[in-house]
Amino acid sequence: MTVRAIHNNYQFEPLDLQKNYGDQFLLYVGWDHHTLFCSAHAMLASPQQTLGQLIEQQITGGFAQHPDFAKIDWSKVQYTLDGQTISPESTKTLAELGFGHKSLLRFVTPELNGYNDSYV
Repeated sequence: MTVRAIHNNYQFEPLDLQKNYGDQFLLYVGWDHHTLFCSAHAMLASPQQTLGQLIEQQITGGFAQHPDFAKIDWSKVQYTLDGQTISPESTKTLAELGFGHKSLLRFVTPELNGYNDSYV
């Protein structure tokens, strides 16, 4: 459905531009096959933090309430970043791994398919 502004000259500067986040950027993280979380979580991250730090801090904080989270074998997790499959090292920084402002990181946890294998 097309949306039309009430005013002909409806122009504005979006508030989610990188310059509004200082040294951090906005990152979206989604856990596939776990629909208890209906969409990717928005998180603030530093390009200088490592993937391991992202997992320990933001990802754990965002997803730990799910019963499957404690069962994750992080060495088997499969990742896509902005639609591309990646095999990241947890010691590399997000900048080194190609993360950018408003990137989407999705992860799949093999053998974990949600609560009681229900994809929830």
